[in-house]
Amino acid sequence: MAELTGPVHVVGAGLLGTSIGMALTGAGIPVWLSDMNHEHVRTASGLGAGAPTPAGGVAQLVVVAVPPDHIADAVVEALDSGAVVTDVGSVKGRPLAEITDRVGESRLANYVGSHPMAGSERSGPLAASAAMFDGRPWAITPHVHAAPEAVALVEELARLCRAEPVRLSPVEHDRSVARTSHLPHLLAVLAASQLAEALPEQLLLTGQGVRDVTRVAAGDPDLYGQIIRANREAVAELLADVRRDLDRVIEAMAESGEEEATEALGLILARGVAGTRAIPGKHGGPSLDTAAVFVAVPDTPGELARLLSDVGEIGVNIEDLHIDHDPARPVGHVELAVGAAAAEDLREALEARNWTTHR
Repeated sequence: MAELTGPVHVVGAGLLGTSIGMALTGAGIPVWLSDMNHEHVRTASGLGAGAPTPAGGVAQLVVVAVPPDHIADAVVEALDSGAVVTDVGSVKGRPLAEITDRVGESRLANYVGSHPMAGSERSGPLAASAAMFDGRPWAITPHVHAAPEAVALVEELARLCRAEPVRLSPVEHDRSVARTSHLPHLLAVLAASQLAEALPEQLLLTGQGVRDVTRVAAGDPDLYGQIIRANREAVAELLADVRRDLDRVIEAMAESGEEEATEALGLILARGVAGTRAIPGKHGGPSLDTAAVFVAVPDTPGELARLLSDVGEIGVNIEDLHIDHDPARPVGHVELAVGAAAAEDLREALEARNWTTHR
């Protein structure tokens, strides 16, 4: 196993770069920060992500955390220092091709692409967190010319950030994120765009479901536009599949026979259920069979903390949590996803503590 002792130079002090800096400094690794926006460096340094890059400093590892359109330029420049270089961009094939066109194989040996599967629809250093990568997959995407010691060093970077390194080829990576990240983002955008045309009174009926579906659509359009363009071939193939499924939905809705329409829609909806069950559960294991327990929580300070404390005392593990605010009343509904076998006992125990629950 390669030993990463630093310094690590993080190029780009935005959400990911600052989070990586915070995680590494927390692990005792010296970090240098640089960014075209000097305010980002100042903010990230104040958050404990590292110090500004000293003049003439030579790093052991350079982490490029810049928008997709600028990755190749930043990687080529970083390779001039002799350090091992990785980038954390969302697409691996296009940057590798651009870098390969500009450097020889001997210099390419020190470059290994990577991609932490973590982030947020928010951007900038103030959205960063040292815990962002905890337990998350971190794709390591070596190419045929990558030096084994460089690959090992990038894998150690992921471990120091408390992520789980997963080795994939650049092509495998891009196909995977097209299906699990880029396509879902575009579908969220398409759903959210329909809300922009809605009348205000229609939006009063907004519930947690539409918030869940559209949350990632709030991401920076320029950044996500760069990501999707860089992976456009893989995304276009999946969009063609979605178009065929959408045509089937439209055909099912147009069925004149009630029985035929019910059967066609049922098949489509069942495929959606199968897809959600295919998503891995915690720690990459099988998806846990869960049930929802809904609890009415007054919208006052301390009530949510009291609910979580009570659940902890009852001894039930929360697998997921959602909060849906009732616009008509000073109360929110908290959805607790727990193991299906524990759901009924949790409802009874919470009601015994004067919480109002429902299925």
